[in-house]
Amino acid sequence: MKHLARRTGLLLCIALLSGCAHLGTTTQRTEGTPFWSGRLALQIEGSAAQSFSAGFELKGSAQTGELNLFNPLGGTVARMAWQPGSATLLARGETRQFDSLTSLVEQATGAPLPVAALFDWLRGDNTAVAGWQADLSQLADGRLSAVRSQPPPTAMLRVVIDQ
Repeated sequence: MKHLARRTGLLLCIALLSGCAHLGTTTQRTEGTPFWSGRLALQIEGSAAQSFSAGFELKGSAQTGELNLFNPLGGTVARMAWQPGSATLLARGETRQFDSLTSLVEQATGAPLPVAALFDWLRGDNTAVAGWQADLSQLADGRLSAVRSQPPPTAMLRVVIDQ
């Protein structure tokens, strides 16, 4: 059960490195608010190799935003929302509160992830993050990838953005 919870959390947060509409509603685009949708995939190597893919909608910024994840049939997997001082994860009918997006990500995955850099990468800014190497060379075609080499295990994130 712990591995399932960690895998779900890892998926949600890795999506931020690249994410379900409000349960029961649809995500609305707000004029001037950054918005991305598409598909993402995460592969984690090592003795307990894992992989995951999902549809996503991501809007806002590293300070205030929302990430929604969908299964292949379009059903809601989870919703994350954050603002300064709080972050909420809604998944499998449970709601969990955190002090920040960073703490939500770290608690869910067991490792810190470069959330702020993901937003930069999606905007085309190749922000450097220790242990991560982002490839933005295909961003004009709606593709982004990033590899984490440190700390182990190696992780590969791929994002395909709807154009």
